[in-house]
Amino acid sequence: MKEKEQKGYGAKLKKKKEILTRCTKYLLDFMFYAGIAVTVTLPWSIRKIGELMPRLVEHYEETVTIYFALGIAALVLVRELRKIFKTVLEEDCFVRENVISLQKMGNWSFFIVLMSVVRSIVYMTVAMYVVILVFVIAGLFSKVLAYVFEEAVCCKQENDLTI
Repeated sequence: MKEKEQKGYGAKLKKKKEILTRCTKYLLDFMFYAGIAVTVTLPWSIRKIGELMPRLVEHYEETVTIYFALGIAALVLVRELRKIFKTVLEEDCFVRENVISLQKMGNWSFFIVLMSVVRSIVYMTVAMYVVILVFVIAGLFSKVLAYVFEEAVCCKQENDLTI
């Protein structure tokens, strides 16, 4: 009886995992393509938003440039996440490419922090402090996770050689 319950639980767990991974994949795909649209339309959207927030267009060129750089950095981050997620879906995530992607994600997170600090000089908001904090944490987390994945890849390669 217990064996049957465990199989049922395992099947439920596998189904939940599948639903979660598919939903996450679609969310990442949406974020990537929506991010492209938002980044490309920045010159027009900033002018439109400037009608409600005149301070935003006081430094129009700087604002567009900074947000364009932030948009590109965010797109690269999401692209790297999509690459990692592809290996998750293939159930082969402990690979060197993911270590490289995590390192890049850390670098781009720190770039976003730098650009956000520059943006704060032009136009300061409390929310920007939150963005800076979030991306400092994301950058550190990505770098640490890259080291963890590096160890996992080495262990996996050693294990593959012994079999």
